[in-house]
Amino acid sequence: MTKLTPILTLVLAMLAGPTLAQDAAAGEVVFAKCKACHSVIGPDGTAFQKGGKTGPNLYGVIGRPVASVAGFKYGDSILTVGASGAVWDEASLAAYVANPAAWLQEKTGDSAAKSKMSFKLAEGGADVAAYLASVK
Repeated sequence: MTKLTPILTLVLAMLAGPTLAQDAAAGEVVFAKCKACHSVIGPDGTAFQKGGKTGPNLYGVIGRPVASVAGFKYGDSILTVGASGAVWDEASLAAYVANPAAWLQEKTGDSAAKSKMSFKLAEGGADVAAYLASVK
């Protein structure tokens, strides 16, 4: 019976479905698409990614409350999500960048919720989130 346990574990893992592979190195490359609007600059001024200022600085975004960069002018819908106490984790950031408006509509329950971020990152969002989580 003990020989069946590893086999049973493997079968159950396969039935659970594919897991989302998160590759921080690949995410750093994909982040090139984000640099038009976002930068990743540490509090000491270390520039991990120099970029635009249209979007908030993404240094420390994983684990940070949603819509909480001081001085950044967020849209109403994401401010609503932030006011709920939501905190960015890798999964939520990956879902947000895939379709910001849909994510906001789901989180707010408002079908008219919209995002100031018009760009959708159809692929690589989980990798970008892993990259941003690795920058500390």
